[in-house]
Amino acid sequence: MDKQDCILIVDDEPEIRRLLTDYLSRNGFEAIAAADGRAMWQLLQQHAVDLLVLDLMLPGTDGLTLCRDLRAKSSLPVLMLTARGEDADRIVGIEMGADDYMVKPFNPRELLARIKSILRRTRALPPNLQPEASRCLCFAGWCLDTAERILSAPDGVVTPLSGGEYRLLRVLLDHPNRVVTRDQLFEIIHGREAEAYDRAVDVQVSRLRQRLRDDSREPQLIKTVRGEGYVLASTVIGQAHCPGLPCA
Repeated sequence: MDKQDCILIVDDEPEIRRLLTDYLSRNGFEAIAAADGRAMWQLLQQHAVDLLVLDLMLPGTDGLTLCRDLRAKSSLPVLMLTARGEDADRIVGIEMGADDYMVKPFNPRELLARIKSILRRTRALPPNLQPEASRCLCFAGWCLDTAERILSAPDGVVTPLSGGEYRLLRVLLDHPNRVVTRDQLFEIIHGREAEAYDRAVDVQVSRLRQRLRDDSREPQLIKTVRGEGYVLASTVIGQAHCPGLPCA
């Protein structure tokens, strides 16, 4: 029997925790729940969680801070929940590393569809690259380990990437020195089911530039093509092992 994907719901409302754990369990997932950040960290240590559904407004440490702290050490996919639907809140959520964003009240069927979509996107690899032949993609002194989904800087510092950051970097690396439009990037990062808003891709690009230490005012790696999209201005070399990383 295939292992069930484990979904961790972090929400301070008991009714939402009960609703989601019951609904996800009936639809083929293992579902566990926590009421706050402290309980979240404990469950993450105890379970092999595949995706986190995280409420924005929590007692104690809020969801944005928890997402930021999690993203500093893990690429675990995060779906953010909030009672506020302003674009500014969505942008902040993406900046903190969330993979998707839903506003309360929501339809559990839509939440289920979003979870499945995030898991598919997180696990999918572009078909034009054989991971066993080119586990690592090296460019401008940087290396992306496509198996571990971590980025190694020229000075050896290793950084985990969020699901959105990883997918964005992969598509740019797969098409170096070619313009990729904002619409193409949005669909790859967020999927067709997501509700589009103007700055989503720009926020992800800005976050990825920070990871790559690329000056947003005069970027050298990820360049903006006005009115079109973005281009990775570098040669990309695929190889079986990443320099400085314990690639098998």
